[in-house]
Amino acid sequence: MTQKELSQLYHLNREIKMDERRIKELRAKAQSTSSGQLSGMPRNPTVESKLERYVAELVDLSVIISTKRQRCIHERNRLERYINDIEDSQTRQVFTLRFVDGMSWLQVAREIGGGATESYVCNVCHLYLKKQNKNKK
Repeated sequence: MTQKELSQLYHLNREIKMDERRIKELRAKAQSTSSGQLSGMPRNPTVESKLERYVAELVDLSVIISTKRQRCIHERNRLERYINDIEDSQTRQVFTLRFVDGMSWLQVAREIGGGATESYVCNVCHLYLKKQNKNKK
């Protein structure tokens, strides 16, 4: 497995956070568009079409987020199966903290403890992947 493949869960989670921020923005726009209308007053067709567009975008984006969350579940399961096959406990911990929990290398080093540095845990990962790729050839 490559580092790019290992990082897919992290990137999916970031995409979901971006999409969730977009939903908040759309909700705010939809609410501001619909506010200020008095009953019995003539309707402004452009306001209604903006509101309809925002609602449609919200629905579409909600479906997209739901699909990405499903992909996250599958990706997490795939990662956990891969990591579970790593023989060394510390290496499994490094991979779990980095690729499943999405921690930075510095956070991983602090969590591992025992004087582990950022470069040490990064090297543990890269050396393991290099060894795995060499064994595949």
